[in-house]
Amino acid sequence: MTVTLDESRQYCQQLAKQTGKNFYYSFLTLPAEMRRDMCVLYAFMRITDDIGDDESIDLPERRQNLKVWKQSLESTLAGESAEHVIFPALLDIIQRRQIPVVYLYDVIEGVSQDLEPHRFESWHELEQYCYHVAGAVGLCCIHIWGFKGDDVHTSAVACGTAFQLTNILRDIAEDADRGRVYLPQEDLRQFGYTEDDLKNGVNDDRFRALMQYEVARARQYYEQAEELFASLSKEGQPILRAMIRIYGGLLDQIEARNYDVYSSRVSLSKMKKWSIVARSFVGM
Repeated sequence: MTVTLDESRQYCQQLAKQTGKNFYYSFLTLPAEMRRDMCVLYAFMRITDDIGDDESIDLPERRQNLKVWKQSLESTLAGESAEHVIFPALLDIIQRRQIPVVYLYDVIEGVSQDLEPHRFESWHELEQYCYHVAGAVGLCCIHIWGFKGDDVHTSAVACGTAFQLTNILRDIAEDADRGRVYLPQEDLRQFGYTEDDLKNGVNDDRFRALMQYEVARARQYYEQAEELFASLSKEGQPILRAMIRIYGGLLDQIEARNYDVYSSRVSLSKMKKWSIVARSFVGM
C-alpha cells in the first residue's frame, strides 16, 4: 500500500475526531504537533480494539485478524511496505518520540486476552489486564507528551489503570449483557453480590457497598496518577489534567447517582467536557 505520511496522519486525525469521544476533547489541550501524534497513537489503539471487539466476526477469525495485525506492525517496523493506512504515521511517531514498541505489543496482547469472556479471581489479575489495555497506553502517551527522569513508569501505569477501572464501573450493565464480568470474583463474594445479580441489574445495598469499594480503589489510582505531573513537560500537563478531570468526573457522576449504573449510561455533557478542557490550561 502506497500512502504518504500526510495521508496517514489525516486518516488518523479523522478517526480520532469521529470516534475519540472523551479522548479527543483532551487532545485539544496539546500543541498542534503533539495533538497530531496523539491522534496517530489513538488510531492504532482504536483499530486494535475494534478488531477484537467486532462480534459480527467469528472468534477464530478475530483471533487470526489480531495475529495478522501484529504481523503487519512487525513488518512496518522492519521497513517493509505499510499494509494499513495508519502505519506510516505510526512508524513516524515511534521513531521520533522513541516509543518502546513493547508497549504496542502489550496492547495487542491485552485485546487478545479479551476475545473471550473470562473472569478475574483477584484484583491482582484485573490489574494485570488493566496494564495491557490501558497502562501500556499511558506509557506510550508520556513519550508524546514529554517527560523527564526515569521514575514515571508507576504513575503512568496507575493513570491508565484509573481510567480503565472507571470504564469498567461505568459499563457494568453493558458488559454483563455481553456475558463479561470484570469485577474481581473475590470482591463479589466479599459483598455477597452474584453474577446473576449483575445480569439482572440488582441495585441494592450490597451493590452500592461494592461500588463504593471499587470507586475508592479507583480514586487511589487517580492519586498515584497525580504524581506524574512532576515529571511531565509543561506542554504535556494540560492533557493529563483534562483526562483526569474527565474520567474522574465520570466517577463523580457515579457517586452522585448513588452508584446507579443500571438505569442509564453515565456520561459527561459536551459542555462539561469543553469546560474541563478550558480549565485545564489554567492549572491545578
